[in-house]
Amino acid sequence: MSAAHHVRASRRGPALDVAVVGGGMVGAAAALALARAGFATALLEARAPQPWSAADEVDLRVVGLAPSSIALLHELDVWTSIRDARSGPYAHMHVWDSESGAAIDFDAADEGRDLLGHIVENNLVQWTLWQALEAAGVRRLCPAEVRGMEARGDRVTLELADGDSLAARLVVAADGAASPLRAMAGIATRGRDYAQRAVVAHVATERPHERTAWQRFLPSGPLALLPLADGRSSIVWSLPAAEAQRVLALDDAAFLHELGVASDFRLGRITATTKRAAFPLKLQLAETYQAERFVLLGDAAHAVHPLAGQGVNLGLRDVADLRDVLVVACDTGGDFAASQVLRRYARRRRSADTLDARGFDALARIYAWQAPPLVAARTLGVRLCDRLAPLKRRIARHAAGL
Repeated sequence: MSAAHHVRASRRGPALDVAVVGGGMVGAAAALALARAGFATALLEARAPQPWSAADEVDLRVVGLAPSSIALLHELDVWTSIRDARSGPYAHMHVWDSESGAAIDFDAADEGRDLLGHIVENNLVQWTLWQALEAAGVRRLCPAEVRGMEARGDRVTLELADGDSLAARLVVAADGAASPLRAMAGIATRGRDYAQRAVVAHVATERPHERTAWQRFLPSGPLALLPLADGRSSIVWSLPAAEAQRVLALDDAAFLHELGVASDFRLGRITATTKRAAFPLKLQLAETYQAERFVLLGDAAHAVHPLAGQGVNLGLRDVADLRDVLVVACDTGGDFAASQVLRRYARRRRSADTLDARGFDALARIYAWQAPPLVAARTLGVRLCDRLAPLKRRIARHAAGL
């Protein structure tokens, strides 16, 4: 696709096709994808990302990138440098229930693939995307903060905190779960607060992680041990808020012991840990993903339970779908930001994201059951699922975004 083929800025219209607000992983990927597809694009971000360096300690926030996300990053010409910088490939996933021991295993070989995904630092992905923006012709405005937004005719005008303004045919809000732009557009959300926090750290273990993502469901919430490139594991331990505070306050020796018990010593003793952090967990879905010349994507559209590490993957699927819908609209010579075009994106993604978010929520609820008959039912379900190859394959393909 030649750039000239797509840029629709007429003499009367705004010079910018798309303004993306929010330069996290999903926002930066959206700006890059749209610029590469020939749209005149600007990215507005309050704070530039921290430069990533191999000499630095591994970022505490990591993401499990699914094949669909890797495919998009590959199309954007950034995947190879992310992978070669520092990434933890994994080929297996072992999920087990602390109450019954019932387990389910996923193996890349069963899908005819080498890997299920890669564990990568958020900061590395964001920094690599950020650096690629300039060469793709994205206008980066940073620091920039949007104070107001008005859609009129063929454009949306953004009022910035420094008194400047910016007009574009389409505004894409990727400004996070507390999205100020979503509020400006008058879009409500629904969901629930899990009253839980995810405790994160990187730990060394007695036994190797075997390129496996381990996940144990405890009555208090799931614990994941995700394989890092350097042989350590990244933990995501979901706990009730007060319990998370207690665990954060433990000294290292006590923390290592409690984590060993919680992980069933699956990788042997936990021998060392980095500093720890925690972040709150909630389920949140925007009532709609579009308004006039305006769309939501990423966490601004949906926040989900981290138990499947799928949040960023859903956001990157939003990016791929939005790009594809806008390109098709351009190819047919229409207004790519017309409401019927944006509705196509919004309906497709909102139904897919809702299905996933509700699925993760149902899993979190089912694994919180502690009454013996319910535990027995859950155990039976897990064992059946592990034996029913077609069902298991469907779950694996869905998680991979295939």
